[in-house]
Amino acid sequence: MKQRSTNQARLVFQPDTSSAMQRGINWVADAVRPTLGPLPRYVAIDPVSRGNVSPILLDDGAMIARRILELPDAHEDMGAMFCRRVLWDQHEHVGDGTVLTAVLFQSAFNQGLKYIAAGGNAMMLRRYLEHGLCIISDQLRQRIMPLEGQQQIVALAKSVSHDAEVAKSLGEVFDVIGAHGLLELRSGYGREVTHEFVEGVYFKSGLISKLMLGEGGKSKLQIENAALLITDFDIDDPKQLVATVGQVYSSGIKSLVIIAKSVTEQSIAVLVAMSRNPQQFHVIAIQTPDELNDQTMLLDDLALLTGGRLFLKAVGDKLSSVGLGDLGHARRVWANTEFFGIVGPKGSPHARRERIANLEAAFDKTDKLDIQQQFRQRIGTLLGGSATLHIGGVTETEIKTRKANAERAIQVVRGALMKGILAGGGVALLDCRSILQKMAKQASELDEQVAYKILCSMLEEPTRAILTNAGYEPSPILAAMDRGDSGCGFDARTGKIVDVVEVGIFDSADVLIAAVTRAISSAALALTVDVLVHHKKPEVSVNP
Repeated sequence: MKQRSTNQARLVFQPDTSSAMQRGINWVADAVRPTLGPLPRYVAIDPVSRGNVSPILLDDGAMIARRILELPDAHEDMGAMFCRRVLWDQHEHVGDGTVLTAVLFQSAFNQGLKYIAAGGNAMMLRRYLEHGLCIISDQLRQRIMPLEGQQQIVALAKSVSHDAEVAKSLGEVFDVIGAHGLLELRSGYGREVTHEFVEGVYFKSGLISKLMLGEGGKSKLQIENAALLITDFDIDDPKQLVATVGQVYSSGIKSLVIIAKSVTEQSIAVLVAMSRNPQQFHVIAIQTPDELNDQTMLLDDLALLTGGRLFLKAVGDKLSSVGLGDLGHARRVWANTEFFGIVGPKGSPHARRERIANLEAAFDKTDKLDIQQQFRQRIGTLLGGSATLHIGGVTETEIKTRKANAERAIQVVRGALMKGILAGGGVALLDCRSILQKMAKQASELDEQVAYKILCSMLEEPTRAILTNAGYEPSPILAAMDRGDSGCGFDARTGKIVDVVEVGIFDSADVLIAAVTRAISSAALALTVDVLVHHKKPEVSVNP
């Protein structure tokens, strides 16, 4: 092996670089490949804690790749960790398609390496592979269909979660709340999967003091026709509080909800005393929600939702500056010590629609997951409806697994509702081969011809893996599919060639295009790696 060593590093050169990278990439790709398709095989993972502990059986490519921490051979490990990072990026950004990414990546890399070893130009091959990626992406985008109706949502959710109960509930939920609606996952108490719709919106922030629940052992308050004072104040002046609340009371308003960061015990006592006769006047204080990194944005949305003005201490606002026209209004507000909700907010519908449109545009422009999550939560809040999905199971482990699968399905369905679907079972990829075959024949340079042929072969690999995992011989079935009409694929569950869209076999366009993009671009990059550099671990000195 061609190596050079220094005091701080060890360098590995070609051809050993490629062969080591290839072995590591194949280790990871081969580990997740059996889990692709509707009839997946399982991968047994040895638990970190040894002893009389049974292995963990997984069919989730992302989790399998994540459990591969290090290969014994340092050179192979670099290829394995490169592949692992590619798969985890796919999982983090779109929630699914990790095994598809692995299969495509492995095929493109292995074929490209074989060509380079025979004398091909790695940089030119990379250029044409990336050009072919643009062609494939364009072809896929031309075939995108909208995800419509409960039945299609159920089919897509089931293909991701492999859980019919979860898929059925998600179909009903997303048919109501849409792509950006708020959906919370909770552990259920029985075996079943159930869901409920929550009228209005709610926040993970509750009453500042249990004293506001009053006597009689109440666990929840409901206030009708409530006015809302929305702030991020630390309220510590009982006299000013009395003056502000007194102004509201004098106007004839019978219910007031104060949203504040904190309220002193003296001020709480004042509010409780003012609510001694709730039928006459009722005032409560709720902790300012902090579900987003930027608390101000959430409060601003809450003010817009209810038609009020946001009061911020950072800009010099004070309780003394509050007027009746600054209050928001809602048909009903409910609260306990953990949550509060708003039903029937009375803000401007036009202003709300305009804010939602702006947030949706901002969501589409960013690919940062944390920022997308903030935009989605704000959109869901302004839409004004939410749902809760309760996941049950026999054991805690089963519930945990079902919740993880449900989370993946939720992310995929959201993406499909926004960006559409494509024919599943590998059919959408197979349909892209004809344009590449035509371009390969027209190409004048060998590197270009080979790149398009590599991509044609790569596009067959997902279907081959699905068929192999289901126990079928791929070649004759692929030949039969090629003789059939466009859009025809093999249903591994029934053993028949069918119109895949008609029978409900499809993929999220977002997931499929992301997988193809990540696989080809990563393989093209890996093919141009010439040197591996291993840094020596520093020796740990032990003080005597």
